[in-house]
Amino acid sequence: MMSSRLVVDFATWFVLGYFVLLNTGYLLLNLLSMVSLWHSQQERVLDELPQVFTGLEPAISLLVPAYNEEANIAASLRSMLQLEYSEFEIIVVNDGSKDGTLDVLRREFDLYPFPEAVNPRLQTQPVRQVYRSRLHANLRVIDKDNGGKADSLNAGINLARHPLFCGVDADSLLARDSLQRVARPFLRDPRVVATGGTVRPANGCKVEAGFLTQVGLPSNPWALFQVVEYLRAFLFGRLGWSQLGAMLIISGAFGLFRTDVVVAAGGYRRKTIGEDMELVVRIHRMLRERGRPYRIEFVADPVCWTEVPEDRATLANQRIRWQRGLSESLAPHWRLMFSRHGGAPGWIAFPFMVLFEWLGPVVELGGYIFMAFAYAFGLVSWDAFAVFLFVAIGLGILLSASGLLLEEMAFHIYPRMRQLSLLALVVVAENFGYRQLNAWWRLVGLWRWATQREAKWGEMKRKGLQAQVETK
Repeated sequence: MMSSRLVVDFATWFVLGYFVLLNTGYLLLNLLSMVSLWHSQQERVLDELPQVFTGLEPAISLLVPAYNEEANIAASLRSMLQLEYSEFEIIVVNDGSKDGTLDVLRREFDLYPFPEAVNPRLQTQPVRQVYRSRLHANLRVIDKDNGGKADSLNAGINLARHPLFCGVDADSLLARDSLQRVARPFLRDPRVVATGGTVRPANGCKVEAGFLTQVGLPSNPWALFQVVEYLRAFLFGRLGWSQLGAMLIISGAFGLFRTDVVVAAGGYRRKTIGEDMELVVRIHRMLRERGRPYRIEFVADPVCWTEVPEDRATLANQRIRWQRGLSESLAPHWRLMFSRHGGAPGWIAFPFMVLFEWLGPVVELGGYIFMAFAYAFGLVSWDAFAVFLFVAIGLGILLSASGLLLEEMAFHIYPRMRQLSLLALVVVAENFGYRQLNAWWRLVGLWRWATQREAKWGEMKRKGLQAQVETK
């Protein structure tokens, strides 16, 4: 009996301690983000002055992997073609689409075959044809056999001409000045090898002529939960890690890299779902092992708008893939953790990711189940159970609310009081079911990685960005 009591007490303290450490870690990241945003707000005063480009900014290759993207590809490309930047090219990679993606590209941009030599710096699936546009001299299209997103990005790198490349999802829209802002760290510091920008859900917004013209909120509850989720993940998650010089994730929807560094690292790993995070972790490890000074930064200003899932099944598949991708990104690079030259990425970010993101769903769901049963059968007191609810749910609400506060203080993207009131309600509501459901999906992803279930890039049901309308 005594031993059973000790087990229950140990499990109770372990669960409480885990949730306290988890939320304390995120609160510290939040504080770092506030400091960073305060400094950036001071710098933004200069943005009010007329902007003059010297023409010396590093040229950028925009790589757009596309698989079954006929609903969004034309709107996305029109948006990209109007970006404000001195010199850039767009390379669309049609990854063996089964729908009319290539037909849309041919029709909308007047493509014609062009016998262009491809530099095979990275191995990819066979390229069928390279096209150029008669309407836009800086637009090219690669048609290739299906190989997945990583393979498509590698094919784009092989054709890229410029020192920087930016991977952009085909279902995304960029703000006009996004490239200017995400490239600034490269101009300021020659050690910068990669930067990432903010991604926000476009569902519920108004899109015209390839650009988002009015910010709104979706009426779909699944998409609405994701609005708050994205605010939390980008504004104090990645911004905080960037302040520490330990950012391990750059979103595949919007990231800018030095082409030579990525080629030296071997390009994107083709047999992984989380190709974006795995590449960043590999770059950290490679440059630290070589003793080369470098920086990887998150820039909060550049905004990339993307369509997010609006049904439970598609959202579940996405989150399962993300968790598996996290596993595939961390597992090959264990030697970075606590390594001699690991620095902040190896001694802070990597252990945090392992403990709270990779193994998190096991402890979180296990903690909820254990505490509920223990309280129901009188094994823990109401005081202990109340403390658990506070650290697991109360602090979760506080974290989400702080993300919304940072957004309102720094960017004020959602100007209407009705929008802010609705987001405040979602901040509370997401902690009662949605976050626990996410933990379950992450657990499924972890299990599929552990059992080596076949991984696929996957498809997502889309309405199309042109179909988005402002609803709130």
